[in-house]
Amino acid sequence: MRKEVTVAFGPAGTVVAALPAGEADWPADQARRWLDERFVELECEPLRASGKLLNADKVLAVAAALGRERLEADEALRGDYARAVTAALGRPLVRVDVDALAVTF
Repeated sequence: MRKEVTVAFGPAGTVVAALPAGEADWPADQARRWLDERFVELECEPLRASGKLLNADKVLAVAAALGRERLEADEALRGDYARAVTAALGRPLVRVDVDALAVTF
């Protein structure tokens, strides 16, 4: 099954991370842990005033903190981000729109 994460940064451009076909999925708990670790490491802030943090919020915040240039330049990081996103959200095709603060499937 095809797995792909597209991260749109508005006028700055778009980064597409396509995962190799047949590659084993990350377990959901590993994916959530990876996103949690990047969220803390990159000093991301919760998107909601309540402080409640959904997986989609982490996906958006981490993408914004990493930025287009870093995701584009670092193939290993781009792949890990895509693996974490698809596993944490349980969807093979995900679009992350950083400017619109939207995650769609």
